[in-house]
Amino acid sequence: MIIDFFASVGRVFINFILSAGRLGLFFSESLIRLFQRPIYFRQILEQFLHIGYFSLPVVGLTALSSGMVLALQSYTGFSRFSAEGAVATVVVLSITRELGPVMAGLMVAGRMGASMAAEIATMRVTEQIDALTTLSTNPIKYLVTPRVLAGFLMLPLLVLVADVLGVFGGYIVGVYQLEFNAGTYLQQTLKYLEYKDVLSGLIKAAAFGVIITLMGCYHGYYSTRGAEGVGRATTNAVVSASVLILFMNYALTALLFDK
Repeated sequence: MIIDFFASVGRVFINFILSAGRLGLFFSESLIRLFQRPIYFRQILEQFLHIGYFSLPVVGLTALSSGMVLALQSYTGFSRFSAEGAVATVVVLSITRELGPVMAGLMVAGRMGASMAAEIATMRVTEQIDALTTLSTNPIKYLVTPRVLAGFLMLPLLVLVADVLGVFGGYIVGVYQLEFNAGTYLQQTLKYLEYKDVLSGLIKAAAFGVIITLMGCYHGYYSTRGAEGVGRATTNAVVSASVLILFMNYALTALLFDK
């Protein structure tokens, strides 16, 4: 029983190392293909639309509601210590540093990560990827590189929109429900906000964009045959992207705000 236990642990560890190595090679090849011709501008523009423009509604509504709830909960907590004036500062720092990039990343992971995995896995099942290879078209260059590039560029733009809407949601609750003075609220919002706070959120967003697109493409590209494989690839893409976003968020926070 002891030997079987260690054997099973060893198999899990070896499979993890193999998957991590394959993922690293997959990501490396997608980056190398970025600087090689031909450049599929149409594919890149389509991914800009799918990842960026079509994700605006869900990201905007999530950020707006998060800012409103954050202002309300901050006021409830700070009122116990007579520190209601810190609500505006807490809202803007929380949105720009953490909630904006994390919530946008998770929403896009749920929307686009699943979509990419399902699309590419279906192409694998129907042998369309093999057809691309037959036509002398590199599948990673054609399918993966445009998505990774679009995720890297569009997530920071989505986070900028999320930051504005999140702070605006806090402003609505603070001024019209909690009865803060509008001028004072805006002054407190801008007083302690630094350029580094916004920049850190954009750096996180770029990293999250790469994670989302990479996980969606990777699990779709290496999916097994059949409808069950497509479903498994979709689930794995969303779960792995979400977990990696949370771990990467901590790592980048520790790196960017290290004392």
